Amino acid sequence: MPLPHWLQLSLTDGIGPILARRVIEAAGGVEAACAADAGLLRQVEGIGTARASKVSKSLREAAGAAETELRAAARMGIRVICPEDEDSFPVMLRSIPDPPLVLYVKGTFEPRDLNAVAIVGSRKCSFYGREQAERFAALLAGSGFTVVSGGARGIDTAAHRGAMSHPHGRTVAVLGSGLDVPYPPENAPLFEQIAAGRGAVVSEFPLGTPPNRENFPRRNRVVSGMSRGVLVVEADEKSGALITARQACDDHGRPVFAVPGRVDNPLSAGPHLLIRDGATLAAKLEDVLDGLGPLPSEAVEPSLFDGRAPAVATGNGDSDAGAMPVAPATASIAGLSERQQLILSGIGADTADVDTIVARTSLPAHVVLQELTFLSLKGQLHRVGGQTYARRKGAAS
Repeated sequence: MPLPHWLQLSLTDGIGPILARRVIEAAGGVEAACAADAGLLRQVEGIGTARASKVSKSLREAAGAAETELRAAARMGIRVICPEDEDSFPVMLRSIPDPPLVLYVKGTFEPRDLNAVAIVGSRKCSFYGREQAERFAALLAGSGFTVVSGGARGIDTAAHRGAMSHPHGRTVAVLGSGLDVPYPPENAPLFEQIAAGRGAVVSEFPLGTPPNRENFPRRNRVVSGMSRGVLVVEADEKSGALITARQACDDHGRPVFAVPGRVDNPLSAGPHLLIRDGATLAAKLEDVLDGLGPLPSEAVEPSLFDGRAPAVATGNGDSDAGAMPVAPATASIAGLSERQQLILSGIGADTADVDTIVARTSLPAHVVLQELTFLSLKGQLHRVGGQTYARRKGAAS
């Protein structure tokens, strides 16, 4: 099993994700890297002669620490995953230059979490900032997006709560501490609620790690790395939210969005600076949806959702009774799954709202919402108001 070796590397003092991958490359694999001696480590750029002996000693000690860590995590109901866990490690996160060696996870990831947007901002937000974070999070959740944030006070907390205000909304909280050291402590019940069925709480830091200041830039890159775009709501010019935005744009190639605020509010300075420098001004949901662009190449459809059981109850009761039967499209549309073609057939030649599409297709509401988002991004349909959709003229049929 590769996990113990990845965990051993992550617990080794003196190397981080980038150096660890250089060791893996030099040794010819993660298992061989864990057995690397000082001689091999001296050849690794960034370690060299001065640090090789110290890293080698720490690497050996980390083998026992990894076994202890896995046992402790299991007792706490925490999973530890590594990049080789194809079915569970976030696809978007795997593609950044310095992905975590391991992730500690409470709760579950789902295929639809690939469709995620981060919402970040100030801990000391205004009522307006909290209101906008909750509003955008709820709207994104209603459109099938998972909302990612850092679990902090202020904007982050509002984003998580906004996502969960939608019946099928999901959210991921990325902590800058060990999962057994919830921070801020008053958010411990919120994290439990997320992990209990509304998403996942994750960290790359070992159990027992306190929320040290130097942890948060690393936390921020995970927030950005897991997301298809980053939305900033209130932040001063030195805020960590702006660091996340810069990482998203410069390091991860992700679009950045900013919510404008009052010109006399210091917390508007960050978003306004981002807008001046080219971020998309976000005043409504469509501003974000239009700016996300296509899905990443590593996200290959239709395997993302087809054949998987729904993750949450539909809550539709007997709403299918008397519904208009809709047969799957007789002609396959290139690049679309059968489920997406079914939804297009359910919309028909006119317009249809989400409830109507659910009734006509007998698909769970959360599945319809996420597939409507994908179809919008693929140019097959567009929103005509509220939760009502129509097929685009000239789209494949």
